[in-house]
This record gives sequence, structure tokens and C-alpha cells, in this order.
Amino acid sequence: MTSAANVLELKRISRRFGGIQALTDIDLEIRAGEVHCLAGENGSGKSTLIKIISGVKSPEPGGRIVIDGQPCAHLSAAESILRGIQVIYQDLSLFPNLTVAENIAIAQHHRLGLVKWSAIRRKADEAMRQLGIQLDPDAYVADLPIAQRQLVAICRAMAADARLVIMDEPTASLTRHEVDALLSLTRQMKSRGIAVMFVSHRLDEVLEVSDRVTVLRNGEKLGTFDAAGMTDSTLGELMIGRSISYETQSFKHPQVPVVLAVEGLTRDGDFQDISLRVRWGEILGITGRLGSGRTEFALSLFGMNPADDGRITVDGHELALRHTTREAIAAGIAYVPEDRLTLGLAMRHSIADNLLLTTLKDIAGPTGLIPDGRRIERACFWIEALGIKAPQSENPVGTLSGGNQQRVVLAKWLATKPRLLILDSPTVGVDIGAKDGIYAAIRELASEGIAVIVISDEIPEVFYHTHRVMVMQHGRMTGEVAPADGSEIQLRRTVNA
Repeated sequence: MTSAANVLELKRISRRFGGIQALTDIDLEIRAGEVHCLAGENGSGKSTLIKIISGVKSPEPGGRIVIDGQPCAHLSAAESILRGIQVIYQDLSLFPNLTVAENIAIAQHHRLGLVKWSAIRRKADEAMRQLGIQLDPDAYVADLPIAQRQLVAICRAMAADARLVIMDEPTASLTRHEVDALLSLTRQMKSRGIAVMFVSHRLDEVLEVSDRVTVLRNGEKLGTFDAAGMTDSTLGELMIGRSISYETQSFKHPQVPVVLAVEGLTRDGDFQDISLRVRWGEILGITGRLGSGRTEFALSLFGMNPADDGRITVDGHELALRHTTREAIAAGIAYVPEDRLTLGLAMRHSIADNLLLTTLKDIAGPTGLIPDGRRIERACFWIEALGIKAPQSENPVGTLSGGNQQRVVLAKWLATKPRLLILDSPTVGVDIGAKDGIYAAIRELASEGIAVIVISDEIPEVFYHTHRVMVMQHGRMTGEVAPADGSEIQLRRTVNA
């Protein structure tokens, strides 16, 4: 007998893709007015379960889906929406050629095929007011940074009446202020009886807003637990089956040569008078709120947004102030972008093609053609070197989990043998287990002499996984903390000062 209090009930949900068992006999209940966290590593089955709930994929025979007490024999994507299920997918699924307002109000009905622009504008404004954010409704989504595109996707889900809202990594690119607004809205939906399924790798946010947590591991349900009293470390151990230690890093060779020296670097409107040094084998963290100028500074180092004034020196050789990306790569600078889905990877191409993209000339034969044997050999080398979990190197890179995609991006740039590696938000959308692997890879690179800059707004990430942290606010460096001699609280205070 289905409880009337359950918005969604799943029974014996299984799904197989070829030889891979993605889900096995999953039972799940989502109550009206409940915030329910779905937790698990990348590859644990979370995305597959969400696609089944939203009607994108079908469960194996024998599975049962009940929405508001009504069994769904053949749940399609359209029927799922009609029954009040709204999903904010991790890849956002926005229309880049449409405006903010058009994306938010895309589900508006129009009589006789006519577009009521006033209704679209009102609907978009209402959704933005609910979140307490301000976006230009006439701006094209293609022109927005990733953080604002994320907000558009969230507003679009809020604009539709929903019985269940599924949020898949909704806060990955938001500032703390925007996260607080979203969590506040989540609580408002809960008070109105709307159910929310919250999926996030930021476990502190999960526990801050959730009533219950269901943990998946290897496609199986480990259990459903009350969030009250649970810590992020306990939840992390449930997800990956082992404990993760948090220890600060200290730089033991302060007199080694300087790889990168920046003096008075300025780009009008983005950042002013930036000076810093990064030494051989040092990991420098740069943190600050989104909009502080962190990414703009990184792009100037990489030659994508040339600076207006200042000096950049790599291994004692000064770069032209308005150097190009090609010149930056030749000087030994590699950049792993924040938005790996659109800037870091060619998602439809094979893993091998993505791995070798930066070194095609190096592996090409005398005729300019690339021998297939050499291509496969080099791809397999990097797959093994970075522990990329890939059944075949010819599979599309888009089939990999977020953590493995990030490793492909790392490998692509490591193949250029960089002197300086810039990592912009290297673990966005990556689960706790995969994060640990990426941090280990970064430490290994530093031990081999590569200078590394890690840019992140996650305080624990830069505090526990870099040697030194510089704080950026309003386009300026405003503070510095050495984790081995400071505290996480001190760093948070410096960021929020």
C-alpha cells in the first residue's frame, strides 16, 4: 500500500548498460515536503537513477515507479514533467542562443503559436526574485560565465510548478551568498510541501539542508540515514568505504628557483597590481569569492586575456605582455579550465583523441600522419599514468565520470611537459573519492618539480592541498595564509574580511 505522504516511490529499480550493471534493486521513497540527499561517488548510479525518475531511461522489467500514489507503467520524459517532476541536470541543458528570460520561461504555453514576451519576462523576473538574484533578462546565455548559467538553470526549474525538484550539483559554481539563497529557497519549497532531491559533492551543504540521505555504492543502495547528527566525514566514509585524512601541506624547499614571477600585473576592469612568485615544486592556492578576478588572472597568464600592464616571467624569461596562448604553451604554461565540459574537452570525440590533442605534432610521422599504433600507445600511457577508469580508449570522453574527465584534461596538458600548471576549480562536480585521487596527482606533479597554481572557492580544498594560499578580493590580492602555520578559520576570516 503506497503512503499518500510519498511523492515518489521506487521499488526494485535495476538498470543494465551492455555488460555494466548500473543499478541493482533500488528501493527509494521521497516524502512530500522533504529534502532528500542522494549521495555516492561518480559511477555509483546516481545519474542513472535520476534519468529513470525523469523518464529519460526505463528500468529493467520488474521495477515499479509510483508518483503521488499513481503507478507509472511507462514513464516518459513528457509524462514525468506533467506529473510535476523537474530536474536541474549537472550539464545545465540550456539554450545558449536564447536570452536569460527565454531560457527561464521556456515551458510557457502560447496560444496560436504566438509568443507572449510580456508573460515570459514576468515569469523570469518572478523566478529570479524567488532566488534573490539579479541577472540581465535580455542577455544571451552564451555570453554568461558558468556561475550565472547555473543560476539560469535553477531559475528555469523554479519557474515551473513542481511536486518534486531534483537538483543535480546545483551549487557547484555558485558563491556562498548564492548558495545560501538557494538553500533558503529549498527550505521554502519544503514548507509548501514540495519535495526536493539534492545531489551535491559538497557534503557540508548536503547535510545543512537535508532531512534524510540515501547512499549508493556501485549501483546498490547502502542505506537511508537521518541527516541529523551526521558529519561530512561520516557521510564521506559511507560513500567510498574508507576514511580520508585531512592534513596540511608544508613547502620544505623555500630556496629553490622561481618558476613564475608576476609583478604589478593589471587588466582594466578585471584585476589590479598582482604580484606573486611560485617556486619549483610549490603548490600555490588562490581563493576568493566568484567575481574576485581569479579566473581572469589565470586567463591572462595563459595568454587568453592579455594584461594591460605589469611583467610575467617564466624560468627567468620574460613573456611579452600581450603574449598569445601559443606563446604561453611554448613557455611551459598549461591551463586546465573551470568549465571542462565546453572548454577542456571535445565531449563527442574519443578519450584517445582528447588525450593527444595538445601533442599531435610531436607524435606525427614524417608525412604528418599519426601512426595508429603510436596513437594508441600514447593514449594508453596517459590512461595508466593518471589512473583513468576507461574500458576502451576509443570510447567518447563524454561517457566517463566527472572525476575521470578531469583526469583526461590533466593528462592532455601534462603531455606538453609544463613548467607551470594552472588548475581552475579542478574538482568542481567531482565526488569525494575522485577528489582525493586528483589531489594525490597534484602532489605527485609538484614532487616532480612542476609549479602548480590551484584556484578554488572551496576553502578546505586550498587549505589542505596547497602549500600557500593567497586571497583575492575585488581584483586584488588582499591576504596570504600558510596552512601549516595557520588555521582554516583564519583563512575563512581572511576571505570574508
